[in-house]
Amino acid sequence: MEASVHRPFGRVLTAMVTPFDVSGALDLDKAVELATHLVDVVGNDGLVLNGTGGEAPTTTDAEKHDLVVAVVDAVGDRAHIVAGIGTFDTVHSIHLAQSAAKAGAHGLLCVTPYYSRPPQSGLLAHFRAVADATDVPTLLYDIPGRSGVPIATETLLALAEHPHIVGVKDAKGDFTASARVLAETDLAYYAGDDAATLPLLALGGVGVVGTSTHFCAAQTKASIEAFERGDVAEALRLHRQLLPIYTGIFRTQGTILVKAGLKLRGLDVGPVRLPLVDATDHEISHLRADLAAAGL
Repeated sequence: MEASVHRPFGRVLTAMVTPFDVSGALDLDKAVELATHLVDVVGNDGLVLNGTGGEAPTTTDAEKHDLVVAVVDAVGDRAHIVAGIGTFDTVHSIHLAQSAAKAGAHGLLCVTPYYSRPPQSGLLAHFRAVADATDVPTLLYDIPGRSGVPIATETLLALAEHPHIVGVKDAKGDFTASARVLAETDLAYYAGDDAATLPLLALGGVGVVGTSTHFCAAQTKASIEAFERGDVAEALRLHRQLLPIYTGIFRTQGTILVKAGLKLRGLDVGPVRLPLVDATDHEISHLRADLAAAGL
């Protein structure tokens, strides 16, 4: 596994979907198969488990723990395993962080508390409390479009001083704000929006936590590596090639289309759990076209 102070979890991580069997129960055997495929075949440097893409809102704490244990055991010797532990309850988030640490996670992903819209002072106290709960390196997940509240620049600057907070999954869509944090801290910035990977690199970002990377991790990594060696033209070529799937995977909710796309590839990871619903024939047709347009 490649890791550094400035790139703590490699370049390309995929927010892995959570496999279920036909009855809707967690399928750990299929999770191991999928994780192995994503690392050894598709080329991911790491996996994020129990995120929104992994249907964390509808999995139990025990399922989350068991999933981390199984995936760490399967691929943790050659990939960074980051566990999503954020909720809108600080005490619950701390519990999940400690559970993930016991399960062997290499990193934690803590999303902004959602729905309750806490003030920035509350965000500061929340993230510090979660980061204090373990010694595991932590990524903050800044996604105001879902959480309802952005992590303000001044809050990020203060949180950067915490020894366990090492980076940000940035889905804020405010490159000016991100540029300032990158300029004034050592936080590692990972794009939280697949199509923002190349623009964020130009500001000092280090990689992506992706959804479409279930299918295009190798090509995305090649784009990042091209940019890093100064071949901006090649990075841009690959970015433009992949745009149809970077954006198309979100024609509907991303988890729905990832599970449909994996089934198209012969890797059936089962259904989604309500309130999500499986992809329609029309959505699958669009997905096929998007994959083909991206050369996948």
